[in-house]
Amino acid sequence: MSRHILILGGAGQVGTELRDHAWPADVTLHAPAREALDITDEAAIDAAVAERPYAAVINAAAYTAVDKAESEVGAAWRLNALAPAYLAAATARAGIPLVQVSTDYVFDGTGTGAYATDAPVRPRSVYGASKAAGEMAVRTANPRHAIVRTAWVVSPHRGNFVRTMLRLAGEREKLTVVDDQRGCPTSAADLAAALAKIALRLSDDPAAPTGTYHCVNAGATTWCGFARAIMAGAESRGARGVPVEPIPTSAYPTPAVRPANSELSTETLTRDFGVTPRPWPAALDDILDRLIGPARRA
Repeated sequence: MSRHILILGGAGQVGTELRDHAWPADVTLHAPAREALDITDEAAIDAAVAERPYAAVINAAAYTAVDKAESEVGAAWRLNALAPAYLAAATARAGIPLVQVSTDYVFDGTGTGAYATDAPVRPRSVYGASKAAGEMAVRTANPRHAIVRTAWVVSPHRGNFVRTMLRLAGEREKLTVVDDQRGCPTSAADLAAALAKIALRLSDDPAAPTGTYHCVNAGATTWCGFARAIMAGAESRGARGVPVEPIPTSAYPTPAVRPANSELSTETLTRDFGVTPRPWPAALDDILDRLIGPARRA
């Protein structure tokens, strides 16, 4: 008997990796395109969830244009807060567990060390506030949920920091990158694997743990440090790398405030689901292998 999993946001970085993930043979994925299912439409969500007895729903859809959200407040809140509220209500009525992807932006970034899952949320941007509201909607509407916060997501797909740095290295003689924002780079493939494990556990075990979790690759760096690692990795594969100079956040003003500290603790993810994320440099190597090719032998 097939287990059906509904994936929302299937065209994004995480959604692409969820679709490419090595699911068990009895799992059938459903990832409707945005044009086929408007998740900000409550009636459409109700109909989609009621279409078949889903084993789980994974919501990887989000309004992620962080700076644009400061001026497109309504659009950000519809996709990041209202849509999860509709999903949580519909899945709760159907008895379906919901896995909701969230973000480090729910924190203000002024803390030291890695944020625990129960640290107070204090978003400083429209994007962060809308995602925090989406979290609250899921918590209050569907008791069988897992909210999975992540940060600094990268992959071989779509627009992300790795692809941007490689592109800019082909256009410029040097790069200047912020060096006073610290976080945990995260492979979309590794995140997708964790989301799949959580979804299947929730679908199989009515007593499975629920709540809020963090999933990022192990270790932390700054955006400048990350950019330097990307350049070194590119050069080791025979591609162009350029020097990366550090700058402060104040030298690169943006409409939305970025958290200075985005480190997230994955302790509860390991405790409850047995997921121990690998170090981010290893995850970066895999992405560069897919984008450029394997590293050359010395």
